[in-house]
Amino acid sequence: MRRSALTFALLVALTACQKEAAHIPAPHKMTAEAIGHYCGMNLFEHPGPKGQIFAASLIEPVWFSSVRDTIAFTMLPDEPKDVQAIYVSDMGKAAGWDKPGAENWVEARKALFVIGSRLKGGMGGDEAVPFSDRTAAEKFVGENGGRIVAFDQVPRDYVLASDGAKEAVPADDDGEPRHRPSD
Repeated sequence: MRRSALTFALLVALTACQKEAAHIPAPHKMTAEAIGHYCGMNLFEHPGPKGQIFAASLIEPVWFSSVRDTIAFTMLPDEPKDVQAIYVSDMGKAAGWDKPGAENWVEARKALFVIGSRLKGGMGGDEAVPFSDRTAAEKFVGENGGRIVAFDQVPRDYVLASDGAKEAVPADDDGEPRHRPSD
């Protein structure tokens, strides 16, 4: 009897995990219809890595012309907090900076990011350049400068700073940023 109960509990837990995994949307292919959430422009008009976020409360993915703005979406207080998946261009698999690829996505929370490189993102600002492979990230750093960090180590002020000035976005009384990113 005890063994049957344990087997049943294990089966229920496994089924719950499978249902959880089944609800995580797969990344969409970037097409000409992909419009940047903050800039309102076609993603193909901008160089550098892109992003897409899926939220349970939204029907379609939210697209971003830069990875920095993709990360900012997760930090800003007025954006949905029911994020299911965050995908960013895997630049280790990209044809080049001007051709980040339409289908080479990596889950952002599993990616490595190069911050502080000489290359600028989709809207001309500092970028967090994503890679699924550490060797590719290290090669990028060797060629373009910067440092490698994990998703949760990308500094808030790096993401929400004014481009060029490196000043933090002004905060409201609760310490939350008042402005959206430059994208």
